[in-house]
Amino acid sequence: MSDSTISEPVKKCIELLNTSKSDTQKFAALFMVTKLVKGKDCTTAAKKALFEAIGFKFLKKLLKSENVPDDCPPAVYKSVALSILTCFCRTEELATHKEMLENIPVFLDIVQTADDEDYDDNLIIVSEAYSCLQSIASFEPGQKALLNVGAIGTMSQIYSQQSFQTDEALNLLVTLANKFGPQAWSDDVKPFHALVTRISLDLETDHTERKFELCQILTSLIHSCRREIIVKTVSEEIWPESIYKGLNDILKSKIGKNQRDPALKLAACVVELLGIEWTLSDVEDPKKFYLLLLQLAAIEVRMQMDEKSFKQAFANGDLITACFIILELSINYMATDQLDLEQKEKQQIYTALKGAFNAVMSVLTRLDKDKSKDSLAGKEKAFACAIVRVMSAWLAQETSAMRPAVYQILPYMLQLVNETFYSAKKFHTEKLQGERPSDVLRIMMPALCHLAVEEKARDVLFKVKQDEVLFDSLEFYFSIAHYKKPPIPRAERLARMNEPDPIPTAEQLEDMKDARAAIVSLCNIFMNLTVLEVKIVEESELFDKLLKFIFENLPILKDIPENLVMHGHLAILGLLLLKQQAKKVKKNDFTICRYIQATIRFLWDAYIVDESNDPTALVVAMAYKEHWNEIMELWFLGMQTMSGILAPIPWLSEFAIESGWAEGIIETLKKVKIGTLPPNVKSAYEDFLCQLVSVNNDVVAVLKKADALRVCRNHRLMELGKRLFGD
Repeated sequence: MSDSTISEPVKKCIELLNTSKSDTQKFAALFMVTKLVKGKDCTTAAKKALFEAIGFKFLKKLLKSENVPDDCPPAVYKSVALSILTCFCRTEELATHKEMLENIPVFLDIVQTADDEDYDDNLIIVSEAYSCLQSIASFEPGQKALLNVGAIGTMSQIYSQQSFQTDEALNLLVTLANKFGPQAWSDDVKPFHALVTRISLDLETDHTERKFELCQILTSLIHSCRREIIVKTVSEEIWPESIYKGLNDILKSKIGKNQRDPALKLAACVVELLGIEWTLSDVEDPKKFYLLLLQLAAIEVRMQMDEKSFKQAFANGDLITACFIILELSINYMATDQLDLEQKEKQQIYTALKGAFNAVMSVLTRLDKDKSKDSLAGKEKAFACAIVRVMSAWLAQETSAMRPAVYQILPYMLQLVNETFYSAKKFHTEKLQGERPSDVLRIMMPALCHLAVEEKARDVLFKVKQDEVLFDSLEFYFSIAHYKKPPIPRAERLARMNEPDPIPTAEQLEDMKDARAAIVSLCNIFMNLTVLEVKIVEESELFDKLLKFIFENLPILKDIPENLVMHGHLAILGLLLLKQQAKKVKKNDFTICRYIQATIRFLWDAYIVDESNDPTALVVAMAYKEHWNEIMELWFLGMQTMSGILAPIPWLSEFAIESGWAEGIIETLKKVKIGTLPPNVKSAYEDFLCQLVSVNNDVVAVLKKADALRVCRNHRLMELGKRLFGD
């Protein structure tokens, strides 16, 4: 440190401090320090030299001392020490000084006693302790130190229980919550719930401008929470209802932008955490708040994005993204048909959404034409991805609007979502630390299912080689859905030979559930491409690779209820591909044999005779019943496709005989009461059995032996009867 940066008065003061022979002399010198530190000429170097000359040990002694001279105020030592520390803390070098950070608990002790009677006349001491803490919290090392000593728990307790200067505690909490996110909170949810309950009750009852400050504070705290724990424990808490009432009160009133923006951001934050069902809390009129919020979000998006460039929209990115969350979750909820909307309400919603998404599309189109589109980074890139994400939710439900613009912008949308997929894949496979990147391709999959039906969109998908990315995505999500025991090092294999498979964590189970849903969407996209682009699929190496992937992986899929829908989709996609690539199939390929067995199992197990209630009724098997809406059409498509591949690959008929399936169909239909066999099921079985008879003479004897004549007569299977028994 250069001596020249330190003024003469400071040098004299440092000398006085260093030569003080007693605490009393040192304390007297502090009054001179107070005056110097507050002067304009006191540089950072001078402050550091003064701080080291005093020594934190001495200041700590003053902060903790209870013995003061008779003629002095009881807290004089604390007051002087804090007055100096407050000045020192304004400098980063001193606010993050090792000794300052080590003694954060001293400041926390002072602020915790704010309601004690001893402090009635010394409220300035508490203020200055808070001032020191706030300065320390302004810098990263200070934030980490505050987190490590449990300052968040202390501040939560202070705000929840005490009355004096709690806003300072709240400000600290928000600073740390914004910095550390979920890391800020422990596994114990009580402090979080107590804190948010207190603030939410204030939001509900306060009708001053503070109401809008509380919106911002709640948004920060809820955004930072440990989502998985809070969602599980929130049902017993009153704060969701208090926030609902507070926001309802705000959004129904005549308010300006400064009041509406924080309210919409808070609403989006709560909806993202608790689901759109939270907006339907009003028992008397559950739709009212939902419709209000949806309309306001749509209007806000239109206002902020209509005829704007990407840069102009990005200036209000936080607000727009909050509205996107409301729109996306609202659209997804409407798609479930749980909301009973009147025709007039549907029309109003559609008009509002169409206006909003026209504006969104115009911003995206302008961005696509901008030279800077490929160099977006950080928050700008995240905002562009948020635009694509909300557009994907709209395109998954609205299958006709804005088509020319959609086809034009689709390559850039795919470029963005593919980048997010590969980032998410890298994060997962390399087990990176930090916040998990969002895979927007995963969000876009339902929209791609619809787009794959449209010729112009398919042209784009193949032109940009999106089929290759989708295959990478299928492999990745299968590795998550098909959870396997991690490989054991060779040296440990013998000792751990009988070790049971580890039980997946709650987070892994959630990831597996999402991965299964992703695979179902991917299968639907590939099915549409396979059926509608026959020539490409026949000649494509990628689709050949896809079929081999299904051959190898379907048979090893665990036979558990959670996998049924995914199993069915992979099986039927395999049949469709098999039909297109029949020329390439080799009889001695063992993987095909195992795949066909797994596919037969899916088709065979769907319908059974109800032995328990009515031994003459054909019903959907219990395991399938829960998911029948998702797999009913798939089953009929599977039966139709299985019938269709028997002619080009006749040796597959051997599996139908050897497995007992052909015989099993007759045995089942024999038990079914005459006149009760559903026409579509009857047609599916008859077509399949007729094709079997056509390609394999051995089937005739098997079916006759199983009493097919009786079945043909009972259920009027005329075509099968002709094939088996002649006219």
